[in-house]
Amino acid sequence: MTKRLKILTWHTHGSYLYYLTQAPHDFYVLSKPGRPPGYGGRCGHIPWGDNVIDLPVSEAKDMQFDCIVFQDDDQYLKDQHLYLTEAQRRLPKIYIEHDTPREHPVDMPHPVDDPSVLLVHVTHFNALMWNSGRTPTRVIEHGVMVPKDVAWHGDLERGLVVINNIRSRGRRLGGDIFDHVRQSVSLDLVGMGATEAGGLGEVEHAKLPAFSAPYRFFFNPIRYTSLGLAVIEAMMIGMPIVALATTEMPTVIRNGVSGFIDTNVEALITHMQELLRDQALARRLGENARRDALERFGIERFAADWDQAFRFVT
Repeated sequence: MTKRLKILTWHTHGSYLYYLTQAPHDFYVLSKPGRPPGYGGRCGHIPWGDNVIDLPVSEAKDMQFDCIVFQDDDQYLKDQHLYLTEAQRRLPKIYIEHDTPREHPVDMPHPVDDPSVLLVHVTHFNALMWNSGRTPTRVIEHGVMVPKDVAWHGDLERGLVVINNIRSRGRRLGGDIFDHVRQSVSLDLVGMGATEAGGLGEVEHAKLPAFSAPYRFFFNPIRYTSLGLAVIEAMMIGMPIVALATTEMPTVIRNGVSGFIDTNVEALITHMQELLRDQALARRLGENARRDALERFGIERFAADWDQAFRFVT
């Protein structure tokens, strides 16, 4: 039997951390009093497994780990020097890059510039765009799980948008596109801060698939970001996707087969109106979306890819 590894990490994206912890190892997740963003540890409404262990930052120096997994810049540039010993800082390291380069789409150097760290990109688009310099890289595409008893039916003649804090995150997340489209198409918005943008509020991650199932389609107005887990989760329940044809999305959605993608927002509005009129079309697209998601984004493949990465660095 292969050894279970002890992995130190942070609570950066809760749903991603939940899927990451499906790998067959023990994850020690740093926390601070009051559980501020990034230091939530084992918290919230996510159904964490027994292999997810809450670890106050004050106790980190007393622990033995096999690997450190960073998930944002401050953790790599500051936290490891504040909370870890010199010996711990010599452990094998992985940095998960969740995002596209922000300041420049092709020339921005990655903050990790170290041949001894493995830089893991979550999409091939991200790996293509970041200047990763001398740091070794690999891509581990997303993997998700949805409840087996949840299936899309689309009886509600409305579209669903799932974005956190769309108002404060502005054009990059497509707040203006959402506002424009909903003048012509019936849309509901859920996520953190959704009520400030005229939405319904936040839906717990575990309850989102069942909440989404009645909606006719999933609309993703995001201009420039990584591939959202919510898109894949919607595909997994058999929901058709309408999205901007940017970043990784053109490799995920087959236009006219598993949904509709375009850079022309008016064309997307026409397709959304078509889906609201034709539930049978939505069902055909959704069945293809589910088939594609199961083939590409299964949790077993994702957990195996991560297990391989952990074995590689250790």
